[in-house]
Amino acid sequence: MRVVESVAEVRAARANAPGPIGLVPTMGYLHDGHMSLVAHARAECATALVSIFVNPTQFGPAEDFARYPRDPERDLRLCERAGVDVVFAPSVSEMYPGNHATYVEVEGIQDRWEGASRPGHFRGVATVVARLFRIALPDRAYFGEKDYQQLQIIRRMVNDLLLDVDVVACPTVREPDGLAMSSRNAYLDEGARQRATALSAALREAQRLLATGNRSGPDLAAAMQRVIEATPGVELDYAAVVDPATLEPVEIVKSEARALIAARVAGVRLIDNAPLVPTVL
Repeated sequence: MRVVESVAEVRAARANAPGPIGLVPTMGYLHDGHMSLVAHARAECATALVSIFVNPTQFGPAEDFARYPRDPERDLRLCERAGVDVVFAPSVSEMYPGNHATYVEVEGIQDRWEGASRPGHFRGVATVVARLFRIALPDRAYFGEKDYQQLQIIRRMVNDLLLDVDVVACPTVREPDGLAMSSRNAYLDEGARQRATALSAALREAQRLLATGNRSGPDLAAAMQRVIEATPGVELDYAAVVDPATLEPVEIVKSEARALIAARVAGVRLIDNAPLVPTVL
């Protein structure tokens, strides 16, 4: 496994690597969710490239950039064990030189849900992913469905900018109790960790209600809200039922929708989502 820190080095490594090349962009502190993306890249591509970069431009002034969990040595061990060929671990100054002044925004789809709660977040996400795509020139890039709005924004960016990369969505990886794997789970103590399962429980309640024949988007969203409100110590940000591509709210679930949820548990902001598909179309 080759570990590189500069744009020139990763480009040189990419030029000499067999294709297709699969990129897994991460912010490090890797867990089984990340490693599932690596496994997909490893299975489908001749070269697996992982980027590890805690991107400052996607954190707001009051967010947790400084304390975001980091363990680079462990990350490298996990990558080597998983058969990663190249790890790109740049510094902030390498990714954003002092004269950097260009940003990518995906208007409309970035403004709801996470975008409304975290202004500027998706500008930072789209910008860093666009830069990674230009640096590594991957044939495929792997993203988890856990960050569903991010996934749709990247798909739209790739389509609108005619970027020559296939965006591959991979299923959310969960703990045995249903909690979606996230690096931020490391902030939770045992009690908060148990309360955090309310998010996945709320999603399951929406799916259960849909299975009974209730296709009302507002009813399904209200059912999720009730689950969160019944759990002490969990503060709801939003619960919504949306079109899976546009992320606009839907009144009636016809062929498919997506349930989105975000909440704070012991001050830690968590997100989750799940598909909503009627059993009889």
